[in-house]
Amino acid sequence: MDKISLKLICPMKSLGKVLKTAREEKKMILRKVSAAVDIDQSLISKFEKNERKPTKEQLIRFAKFYNISEKELFINWYSEKIAEELKYTQGTSEILRVAEEKINYYKSQENG
Repeated sequence: MDKISLKLICPMKSLGKVLKTAREEKKMILRKVSAAVDIDQSLISKFEKNERKPTKEQLIRFAKFYNISEKELFINWYSEKIAEELKYTQGTSEILRVAEEKINYYKSQENG
């Protein structure tokens, strides 16, 4: 079975909404998902309401369980973290451009 693409669901959907939609598409209640992914039910509820963010390890569990692309979940997770951090900051485009340049530089140093 192919991985579900978050882009097919909606690229601007919050991570919580993506997780809730994936659960609802599987027609599962929180308790069942909790048992399957070994994450507390109340914590999953908070993830779905965007009150908390899952860890990377938890995201991997959700990706496997829901058959969602890990890469796309991580893109959503990181982009939300960055957006939240920068939402009231001036010059976000330049900050992101410089950050990308630094990342490319760091990668080149590792491969150098």
